[in-house]
Amino acid sequence: MMHTLLHTDLRFGVIYSDPVGGTYDVGCVGEIFKHERLVYDRFFLICKGQERFRVTNIVRKKPYLVAEVNWLEDRPSSDEDLEGIADEVESCMKDVIRLSNCLNGKPVKEARDLRRNLFPTPFSFFVGSTFEGAPKEQQALLELEDTAARLRREKGTLRNTLNYLSAASALK
Repeated sequence: MMHTLLHTDLRFGVIYSDPVGGTYDVGCVGEIFKHERLVYDRFFLICKGQERFRVTNIVRKKPYLVAEVNWLEDRPSSDEDLEGIADEVESCMKDVIRLSNCLNGKPVKEARDLRRNLFPTPFSFFVGSTFEGAPKEQQALLELEDTAARLRREKGTLRNTLNYLSAASALK
C-alpha cells in the first residue's frame, strides 16, 4: 500500500477498528505530509486528517481494503451560537491544560488562542484530535454531522476531564 501511495497522491482512508466493535463505517482521509523509509520495508509517517467519509461498499479486501465511499459534510446547525459554544470549549480546554500542567509539575502558563482563528467546524475537529487515548470517543465525534452537537459533546468530555483533574489535584 505504501509503495502505491508514494507513487500516487499520498492520500488514504483511515477507519477505526477494534476487536469488540469491529470495523466502523465512518473514517477520514489521511494525507501524508512527510515520510521516512525505515528498515524491513516500514515507514515513519506524518499525516493530517482531511475529509470524512462513510463506506458504502467494499470493493476489494486484499492486499489492502478498497472501498466506495460517500463524503460527509456537517449539516447546517440550527440557530445556535456556534462561536459562543466554540469559545466555551476553548475555555474548558485552557482549564484542562492549566490543571494538567499543574498536576504534572510543569510551569503553569496561560494557554493562548487555541482556536488559532479557526471557524467552529474545523476547531471542533481539532479538539477531537486532542483526545488521544480515547479512540471510541474520537470515533463518536467523527461520526457526528452537526458542529454544535460535536462541540457540546467535547465540552462535556472536557468538563468531565476537568472534574477528574480537580479531584486528583485535591488528593495530591
